[in-house]
Amino acid sequence: MVIEDDTDTRALIVVLLGQAGFVVHEAATAAAGLELVLSVNPDLITLDLGLPDLDGIEACRQIRAITDAYIVMVTARPDEIDRLMGLEIGADDYLTKPFSPRELRARVGAMLRRPRSGTRRPTTVEDEGVLKHGEIWLDAVSRTVQVSGAELELTRTEFDLLATMMSEPRRVWPRETLLRRVWGSEWVTDGHLVEVHMGNLRRKLGEDSREARHIRTVRGVGYRMATGRDV
Repeated sequence: MVIEDDTDTRALIVVLLGQAGFVVHEAATAAAGLELVLSVNPDLITLDLGLPDLDGIEACRQIRAITDAYIVMVTARPDEIDRLMGLEIGADDYLTKPFSPRELRARVGAMLRRPRSGTRRPTTVEDEGVLKHGEIWLDAVSRTVQVSGAELELTRTEFDLLATMMSEPRRVWPRETLLRRVWGSEWVTDGHLVEVHMGNLRRKLGEDSREARHIRTVRGVGYRMATGRDV
């Protein structure tokens, strides 16, 4: 689904996704896009931040509440805060206008290689499909996570980050490695993607700035799962 008010940009994305084999639905406003999301249940949504009837950040929030589709924000705004706000409320990635057709295809292709809910489990997890680390239980088959018996509502990206780190809990994961493992594209080089999604994941795990119960930051390098010596 393409939600974009600029006719030329919308037509370009529709053509590119159609060439990639998608059946593409399009909308010029957030309201029309939300109606289509409910009726067609898309796998992927490109969402313009500058919609005429509703701010793209709020549109993303409302879309995320009703679907687990991949969401790629498309923005002409140079301000980084707009992009980061979108990631914090559920977008998976973003593109800045103008973008190349090759970049769009690469990012979408990388995203779709990541499993959706209920699909095959990641190859990095144990054979039985369950990973355990302290209070955290991660089931790769059902793509669910529990902490102390309480199930968490994680986005696809948050789940993939946690599953990757729990697959080798003693390993320090550089941001660049997490970008390749989770986003899987040569075009994704922005370390802020990892930082924002990791911050969201930590909050859902009950972390705060004073206590690293589950995930530790290794300054200047990346992240690792916390051990008994850390807490």
